[in-house]
Order: sequence, then C-alpha cells, then structure tokens
Amino acid sequence: METYELLFHPANPPLAVSSVQARILAFDANWLTLRWRVEGAAQVSIPAFAGKRRADGLWQTTCFELFVKPDGGDAYVEFNLSPSQSWAAYDFIAYREGMAERSTPRDPVCTPRHGQSVLIFDAAIPAAVLPPMPWAYGLSAVIEEEGGRKSYWAIAHREDKPDFHSEACFAAMLAAPAAP
Repeated sequence: METYELLFHPANPPLAVSSVQARILAFDANWLTLRWRVEGAAQVSIPAFAGKRRADGLWQTTCFELFVKPDGGDAYVEFNLSPSQSWAAYDFIAYREGMAERSTPRDPVCTPRHGQSVLIFDAAIPAAVLPPMPWAYGLSAVIEEEGGRKSYWAIAHREDKPDFHSEACFAAMLAAPAAP
C-alpha cells in the first residue's frame, strides 16, 4: 500500500514537526491497520492515557483521522483515533450533514509509540465497521505542539482553511478486491 506524505495546511504551519506520513499497513477480513509517522515530534502534545473508549472532541488535540467515502454517493464515515487510546466513529449523509455515531462491533485499537523526535501511531479498525469498497478515502492528522499550536495535515486540502470533511481531502482510492 502507498505511503502518503501528508501536507500541513498553510494557514496553520507546525512549530517543529517536519513531516507526517500515513499509510494503510494491511486490510484483511478482520482489521484495517493504519500507521502515521510524525517526524520532529519532540514538542508534540500527547493526550493522557484514557483507555479504549468512545469519546467526542478528540480532534481538539493530537488526533489521527480516517475518512472513508464509498463510491457513488455523498455519505461518508469519519474515524477519530487518539494516542490516549480513545476513539470515535461517525456517519454523515453528506458534507457535514446528518452526523450520527457509527456503531462498532468492537473497539478500534490505538497504539502510540513516542520517541525523542518521532511519534509512530498505529490503529486497527474492525473491518466489519467499514463501508463496502471501493472507496475514496483521506488520511489526516491534527498535531498539537507545546503552547497549544495546532497544525492540520492531510493528503490534500481545500485552499481557504483546513477541513478534513472537504471533498479535496478524499484524495486516495481503495479498489474492491478482485473476484477469485
């Protein structure tokens, strides 16, 4: 699977973070596994451990996100995944419309590893909670650094302001598996 060099939105540049990469590591019958790698992460604010639980407002600090839009419609799914191990999943019927909690058969697994200057964040989302393929999708991150400075990273952005829900952010494609 392709590794994406995420871009920060120019309206909100980072303080010390030099790059963010994101990719799908694996996708099988049980799990979709993702990885984000943050370079220059010495000043990144990591939320305190909260345990595996659903929580709102995760995007207000360091958080990693996946947006998935099935082919041929306006509806999409948002996953917020936190280094605190909290998570959220929402359904939308169209751009920022009809937000509702998406039910999940089991909790996603969030695993942060923070070194001196690198933050690796792995997440596993239960395959059963994902919409049918093919999809357009977006990988993104909110990175908060010391002093409350936030930068917004995505494969692509709309021009005027950071908005991961924007059509511009659904910049990657994942095809349905070929029939055997």
